[in-house]
Amino acid sequence: MFALSIYNVLILGLWILLCCLLIARLFRPQGKYPKPPGPRGLPIIGNLYDIPTEHEPTIFGVWHNLYGDICSVTIFGRTTIILNSHKAATEMLSKKSLNYSDRPYYTMCGDLAGWKYAIVLLQYADRFKTYRRMMHQASLFFCLVIGSRSNVLQFKGLLESEAAKAVRRLLDEPDNYVGVLRKAVGCSVLQVTYGYQPRNEHDPLVKIADEATSQLGVLLAPGGFLVDVLPFLKHVPEWFPGARFQTFARECRQTVDSLADSAFSFVLGQMAAGKSSPNFVANLLNSGNTTAEDRHRIKWAAESLYSAGADSPVSALSVFILAMTLYPEARRKAQAEIDAVVGDSRLPTMNDRDSLPYCNALAKEVIRWGTTSPLGAPHCVREDDIHDGYLIPKGSVVLANIWHFLHDPEVYKNPWMFNPDRLIPSPGKPAEQDPYEMCFGYGRRSCPGTHLADAMMFLFSTSILSVFDIEKAIDANGMEITPEFAFTSGALTKPKDFPCVIRPRSHKAEALIRCIEI
Repeated sequence: MFALSIYNVLILGLWILLCCLLIARLFRPQGKYPKPPGPRGLPIIGNLYDIPTEHEPTIFGVWHNLYGDICSVTIFGRTTIILNSHKAATEMLSKKSLNYSDRPYYTMCGDLAGWKYAIVLLQYADRFKTYRRMMHQASLFFCLVIGSRSNVLQFKGLLESEAAKAVRRLLDEPDNYVGVLRKAVGCSVLQVTYGYQPRNEHDPLVKIADEATSQLGVLLAPGGFLVDVLPFLKHVPEWFPGARFQTFARECRQTVDSLADSAFSFVLGQMAAGKSSPNFVANLLNSGNTTAEDRHRIKWAAESLYSAGADSPVSALSVFILAMTLYPEARRKAQAEIDAVVGDSRLPTMNDRDSLPYCNALAKEVIRWGTTSPLGAPHCVREDDIHDGYLIPKGSVVLANIWHFLHDPEVYKNPWMFNPDRLIPSPGKPAEQDPYEMCFGYGRRSCPGTHLADAMMFLFSTSILSVFDIEKAIDANGMEITPEFAFTSGALTKPKDFPCVIRPRSHKAEALIRCIEI
């Protein structure tokens, strides 16, 4: 009887709220400027059923042909703006960045799933600015571009060492390339962030980070949870019929708390024992007297840095393996350049980068061809804005359809083809647009780990190509298996599993690999 009473109260409350929303929608005054066009919605629920749950960027790209560069949908009175051109994203998210730098509040991801202190969800306010200052301080400590010479060499040495170890492990585990890459990337980012050396790709921290970022991709998918548009549903108990989202939220909260607490505790333990190596957390803790609030912010800034940096490069490098499997001519051209510049007696280093233009273009083309953050991170409008004659209401969620930008046939010729040459200028043919201008976000919410991701993509891809061939697998009938260009769904994506063959290019290449110590 008690459960039935709660059920009736909740249903009654829901209907009252929906009726209020409908009345407000029907009787609100019509302004001078319309909202951007979009699919026609239903009463009360709006475009709830128009939001795609799979292949979101592609479907939003189709809307570009129907509604133009800027379109909109409304769900229970909350407006979402989809930007389908780089021009519109630049004009709004970068040139008007102060007004477009907030994050929408996600009740599911923030309140229920435990991510509210991570930088990806923070409003553009004091805590966010503190995190960015901390990350800038880390970039001064580790970055390839603006650090001192000694720190540059230290950071380059770390990445080069992990790239070499990845090459060695690939020789023994060619079918486990995702695991090998995950360990290498995880080692790099864990050492930069916490001074922690994982044992293998099944290391607890690596495993937790992988699980946490996979969950985050689900939590931030457009239209994924009704509680984000009807926040009062967060009070529905886990046992209530239809409240499976509460169970998922509890699992997510346990994962992200475990990641943040375990790694931070490791650094504190190492510092107390006098064993701490230089890293982001220790550097900040040693910068002066820290309060409990300072430590809380350092812990979550580090969690933000690690959870982003440990997953996205692995997905991007999986795209690289897929591209090399499907486009052997690009692989051979990159290998020829490496052979001419580096030779066959060592692996490439960051010092070789300026002499390897095709390999640089190949790494960028990987990001363009199979970007793993197809809608970027959502922005939120702080105040009403009028743009191109359209009203962008305060509180609107704004999504930049980065996938569409990077596959727009008006920008890239044959955009679905993997072609690094498109990014290299030649006489009479200028280079097509640099994908790095789009793939790392816009304005004040652009990715703070751009330099690290860029360095990893170049160094890991060239190291692998210098000593390995990557080819299509053969089935039981002796026929080549052509992988599908297919990705998982969600805010963060990766290629679906596919078979391939990774083998040393020659006996000399194998001998070079075996000389690497792990």
